[in-house]
Amino acid sequence: MELTILSGSSHPTLTRDICERLGVPLASSTVTRFSNDNLKVRIDESVRGKDVFVVQTACPPVQDHLFELLLFIDALRGASAGRITAVIPYFFYARSDKKDEPRISITARLVAELLQTAGADRLLTLDLHSPQIHGFFKIPVDHITAVPTLVTALERDRELMSAPVVVAPDVGESKDAGRFARRLNALLAVVDKRRTGDDEKARPVNMVGEVSGRHAVMVDDEMATGGTIFEAARFCTARGAVSVRAAVVHAVLSGDCAERFRSSDLARLIVTDTLPLPEHKRDPRIEVVSVAGLLADAISRIHLGKSVAEMMSTR
Repeated sequence: MELTILSGSSHPTLTRDICERLGVPLASSTVTRFSNDNLKVRIDESVRGKDVFVVQTACPPVQDHLFELLLFIDALRGASAGRITAVIPYFFYARSDKKDEPRISITARLVAELLQTAGADRLLTLDLHSPQIHGFFKIPVDHITAVPTLVTALERDRELMSAPVVVAPDVGESKDAGRFARRLNALLAVVDKRRTGDDEKARPVNMVGEVSGRHAVMVDDEMATGGTIFEAARFCTARGAVSVRAAVVHAVLSGDCAERFRSSDLARLIVTDTLPLPEHKRDPRIEVVSVAGLLADAISRIHLGKSVAEMMSTR
């Protein structure tokens, strides 16, 4: 089957970078929004019998981009595409993966069902908030990680590498932080958060490990409001850290996160381009590293029937 790449409207820059690395042209498509706010997706060239990858990520407006992806998949199925792979760098509703309140939707599962009903044959995604989302699918899921990409960026920071300590901003991130620490040959510390007041907000109260006299780097799969990381950064500074950095895969940066970052204790923030970073959220202290090469490699392996797991084991 011939390899074909299509781009939704969420992150065309990333898709073009993927195509450039693969050496294939971006297939033509048209998305139209009518006066009644309805959407129409048209594939502008034949995809009959082709191996098609549609790239769409969960950035605002999230609902529009999700429905647009479903229209792409349905249009491709109707156009007799040989195989349809949804490439979702940041998965839609990834945090809504369990029923932690009465009478709510497990929305990540609903998204999985919608993608399969629309006609997706497989999924390629990066650093899911919860690995159990795999279990929501009855189609193959290739779940890859951008941790090696972030580690490479951190290794270029000579100041950090002179005395590094990886910090998990809460206990839940300790396993992922351990992966970073092993790759960086760094010490590991974990911030202990407790609820001490009536507002139900957990705050740092202790730390397992030592940051004094060292350059701390906090790691997480995503930064949304940034509250956890900003509080942990202040805590590290108070505990004697020489400097504090953060490295996250998905730069959601919702609400006033970008403004809060500018007044935070973070000396540097490293993120990937799984989500586009709007101009008003940019800052000289934010470094964006690309996952286009990582996704291109995974797409090539899926297309050729090679192991994706083997790809990650060599990074």
